[in-house]
Amino acid sequence: MKELDLHGLSHEDAVLETENFLLKESTQGSFQCKVVTGNSPNLQIRIIREVLDKYDFEWNSVAYNPGMLIVSQTFL
Repeated sequence: MKELDLHGLSHEDAVLETENFLLKESTQGSFQCKVVTGNSPNLQIRIIREVLDKYDFEWNSVAYNPGMLIVSQTFL
């Protein structure tokens, strides 16, 4: 599973990087990947609102790692 690690990026850059990464992945068809946000609830909220909800990506938080989101998209 591919992984995007956002550690060290500003929130603005992290949102843009996430958007670019996920849009690129979505051109390949169905996918699932990890987005490592670190322990910033504010960054996760921005990514969910500004990217995941905007493009209707499916996502789940990970109970054992609150600094990670699992993002997927399934095409039938």
